Amino acid sequence: MFDFAWSEILLIGAVALIAIGPKDMPAAIRTASSMIKKARRMAAEFQTHVDEMVREADLGDVKKAFSDIRNLDIPSLLEKHVDPDHSIRDTFADNPLEPSFSAASEVSTLDEVAVSAPPILEPLSDPEAVPAKPLAPAFIPPGLVPPPPILAATPPAEAPAFIPPEAVLQRQSKG
Repeated sequence: MFDFAWSEILLIGAVALIAIGPKDMPAAIRTASSMIKKARRMAAEFQTHVDEMVREADLGDVKKAFSDIRNLDIPSLLEKHVDPDHSIRDTFADNPLEPSFSAASEVSTLDEVAVSAPPILEPLSDPEAVPAKPLAPAFIPPGLVPPPPILAATPPAEAPAFIPPEAVLQRQSKG
């Protein structure tokens, strides 16, 4: 329990011999040893009472419940209830920017698409029928689309209203 070296015990004994005296020393040693025995008995009794309370309360079930809560996987439970057939996960698993061609031999590069001839349109058998408007692609990268000529030729617009007029005038005088 306590870590005493022999030299420390000898020092304590010498001080006790001087302070208590040789005549009362055996009685003091008996009293100290009986107090140590009582303290050990009380600690052992306390330990047995605690063990008995743990057995009575059956804290093993509580410990199991805590371990179940600690091992609970909330994301998988939510996914199980929100997306049981994994359709949402599969939707987000595909990269929308990656080209998906049905046959790799159809088109190998973007240059071949631009060079290929336009499809030949056959005359409609029913003049009343209007051909369906072609669908727009899902995504066009901004670098492939040139700006419209109208926007490129327009002069710069006025400054927004939240910029103080003095700042606008200073900029125009500098430029």
